[in-house]
Amino acid sequence: MTAPGAAADAQWFTEQHAPAGSAFGLRVTARLHAEQTPFQSIEIYDTTDWGKLMVIDGCTMVSSRDNFLYHEMMSHPALFTHARAKRVVIIGGGDCGTLREVLKHEEVERAVQVEIDERVTRLAEQYFPELCSANNDPRAQLLFIDGIAYMAEQEPDSIDLIIVDSTDPVGPAEGLFNAAFYASCHRALRPSGILVQQSESPLVHLDLIKSMRTAMRMAHFQAVRTLTFPQPVYPTGWWSCTMARKQADLTDFRERGAATRQFDTRYYSVETHKAALALPPFMREALGE
Repeated sequence: MTAPGAAADAQWFTEQHAPAGSAFGLRVTARLHAEQTPFQSIEIYDTTDWGKLMVIDGCTMVSSRDNFLYHEMMSHPALFTHARAKRVVIIGGGDCGTLREVLKHEEVERAVQVEIDERVTRLAEQYFPELCSANNDPRAQLLFIDGIAYMAEQEPDSIDLIIVDSTDPVGPAEGLFNAAFYASCHRALRPSGILVQQSESPLVHLDLIKSMRTAMRMAHFQAVRTLTFPQPVYPTGWWSCTMARKQADLTDFRERGAATRQFDTRYYSVETHKAALALPPFMREALGE
């Protein structure tokens, strides 16, 4: 029950994160699936306390128990910040949990998910069906192509929200963390459009967050904000996403809409949205806020 870059001791799956000098493990009962796709290795485990676990290239990607934290924070803060996001594009997001959250918003008329590796989605449909409940929504479109090329081909001023729900900035996702990609996003977004991207752990990836924010500003985004939230199965247990906007601020959001939302959430609320925007002093200092 091991994987590249990970260690297994009897009935434990453990991901070691050398830059942080730390590791995170889950007790497992079986490895349910393993394969090498043209893009990456994918494994599925059954755990004793965390439900199913998807591992990509030795890194934990999603567990049944805590995925709601990530998927809700990657979608609802941006959607409630935008006045009315009708067209949404998700780059990556192969487990489909972010797509499910996006389509809880009635104002969304079209949500296109662009995932380079179709096997991620097919395995999610098999082992995480609860995340894929919106896949057959008539507003959803699933494309299995390169997200960088897709964004480069989009018409100017045609998208309201772009969510980059990618793996770490290595391998297939490496090209999603630079000014050239952000420039494609900026061009495709409408004037009030928003880009949001997962931006790793503030405790060990602060330099990456700074470089992302710098690159976003180089691509002429006017406002940039980083939000933090808990994510136990990821390195350090603390994660972030970074939002960028073309022509408006990111501080205010539709609080009344968020408070009266007509769907359930397990983590997102008006209060957690505000809390996520309140960065601790060490981050404010490092990011120049």
